[in-house]
Amino acid sequence: MLVPMGRPKEFDPERAVAEAMEVFWTQGYGATSPQQLADRLRIGKGSLYNAFGGKRQLFDLALRHYLDLRVEGLAHWLEGTAPVKDRLREALLFLLSSDPDTLDRRGCLAINSAVELGRLDEAVATQVRGLFDRVEGVFASLVARGQREGDIRGDVDAKALASVLLNTATGLLVLSRLEPGPDRLTRVVDTTLALL
Repeated sequence: MLVPMGRPKEFDPERAVAEAMEVFWTQGYGATSPQQLADRLRIGKGSLYNAFGGKRQLFDLALRHYLDLRVEGLAHWLEGTAPVKDRLREALLFLLSSDPDTLDRRGCLAINSAVELGRLDEAVATQVRGLFDRVEGVFASLVARGQREGDIRGDVDAKALASVLLNTATGLLVLSRLEPGPDRLTRVVDTTLALL
């Protein structure tokens, strides 16, 4: 007598992209092999190519997924009711990780990718510049609101201050790859905000 077998789990492309993002974020593009991706996604290498076209196409999807997650998470700080400087502090710490006391030292996939590939690959550079533009836009909105509410100095253009915050954020993300803990990173965030 034949015993009916359960249906195999369906392949979930969105979950696969999220899993691939973790691999690329941890190892970088160049150090990640198609076989490692297939193993992580629990599919054959041929299926990887059939589903995504190849490592590079999957990387593009994973990077885009990461960028969207970062901007969505950062935009959350626009909605709060706390003073703007408090929200900016939380936003900067969010960019480091959801819990800055347990830094995983992977840094930022966007910045890591820009350093690894940006000079050689215009598509990656364009995606990362797009993220920077979006993040700067979130910062500019918060700064402008803080200026209207008197929480942030009004004698400097909001876009200029947003650029300084973007520069601070990218520097923090590079530092986070080296720092054993949050002390220096938190000091940079607090000092930057004290100057606004």
